[in-house]
Amino acid sequence: MGNDMPYMTNGKRDYRKQYDNYDGKPSAIKDRAKRNAARAMMEKGGVVSKGDGKEVNHKKPLSKGGSNTKGNLSVVSKSSNRSFKRKADGSMK
Repeated sequence: MGNDMPYMTNGKRDYRKQYDNYDGKPSAIKDRAKRNAARAMMEKGGVVSKGDGKEVNHKKPLSKGGSNTKGNLSVVSKSSNRSFKRKADGSMK
């Protein structure tokens, strides 16, 4: 990562700035609650468990109108769930 990445200050991640500009926004809080609910639903169904290294993926992302229905959820590895493409400014493609 270089200094051109969002929320970077002097080569270090500025978590306060990230929270103030994004993570603390009502829409981000609402989406985070939906992601946590999806994980809880999959845990209750026995598909994933705490500490298993797996993540719940939304096939159609919440940011693009996806939902928490079972048909829109899948279990993937952490690396594959976080390997999405980003634009030069750090926003998602």
